Amino acid sequence: MGQKIGYVRVSSLLQNSERQLADVQLDRIFEDKISGKDRERPALNDCLGYVREGDQLFIHSIDRLARNLKDLQSIVEGLSEKGVAVHFIKENLLFDGQVSPLQKLMFQMLGAFGEFERNLIRERQAEGIAIAKQKGKYKGRKRALSDEQVAEIKGRIISGEKIAHVAREYGVSRVTVYKNISAT
Repeated sequence: MGQKIGYVRVSSLLQNSERQLADVQLDRIFEDKISGKDRERPALNDCLGYVREGDQLFIHSIDRLARNLKDLQSIVEGLSEKGVAVHFIKENLLFDGQVSPLQKLMFQMLGAFGEFERNLIRERQAEGIAIAKQKGKYKGRKRALSDEQVAEIKGRIISGEKIAHVAREYGVSRVTVYKNISAT
């Protein structure tokens, strides 16, 4: 018998994840404080790389693992192929390679509802932004670099410094540097 591993996710740093697997005795837990909109999450990637055949992965609910059906199915299928049993506590679903047609249907329906909910959130967010723009209250995201910083960065790059080094020093991505130096 392998280890009992937990994966928990909340969407922001201010949210508390303690309730998610509080009643499950685990050997190790992986936690993300990031949106589930896509699959690229540091702790999820670490968790998927860590689990081995015979392990059991416990997740509070389907929407904590993925917010779109394609990612959800891909992750669970990949774990099943590895020989990892996946437990969704809230939905009381277990995927251990022996999936019944009814269980698969339930899984797909719940995953589709999670994706639908994510789409509704995005739609409401876009509507809110549009209303705020009409009222003149929406200013958009604050610029990562000031005009002075962009000028400094341009000078340093012209003098031969590497973009990656300058980007790290200013705490921004290389893409941000490229966009800002090409915009002026």
